[in-house]
Amino acid sequence: MQNNPIRPLKRADLERVAFLVDVNEMFPSEMLPEMTSGHFAGEADSHRWTVFDDGTVNAAAYYVPEPLTDGTWNVLMIAVDPAEHGRGIGEQLMRFVERELANEGVRVLLVETSGMPDFKRTRGFYDMLGYEREARIREYYGRGDDKVIFRKEL
Repeated sequence: MQNNPIRPLKRADLERVAFLVDVNEMFPSEMLPEMTSGHFAGEADSHRWTVFDDGTVNAAAYYVPEPLTDGTWNVLMIAVDPAEHGRGIGEQLMRFVERELANEGVRVLLVETSGMPDFKRTRGFYDMLGYEREARIREYYGRGDDKVIFRKEL
């Protein structure tokens, strides 16, 4: 295992990240080329992709600044290989994102997820990391599927 398995996304990682997106049923992985274009264009101020690579890319995170705010960012995606759940990979990746952004003066980090029963573990993950449940938007994603917004001051 590498000393620091967390690094920026490389183009060669896209196939594996597509797998992580698909296996976690996050969104259509066909969206990845467009979603990663800013990252690969060097637009770190507006698009960041980070991966956990301990010989295999087992997790990825995508985070962006919130428009029209001063120092607020949003984690739009964190995906961990389900075969690797419970190893602390997601926590390591989130702590890295938090440190990186805090060191750059970011004040607030948001995370959004579903309120559906299938996402109970996900919500518990953010609770464990010290995020506060800031808001719930009823039926945001669809009928009966609320958006739950978590917030953490960095």
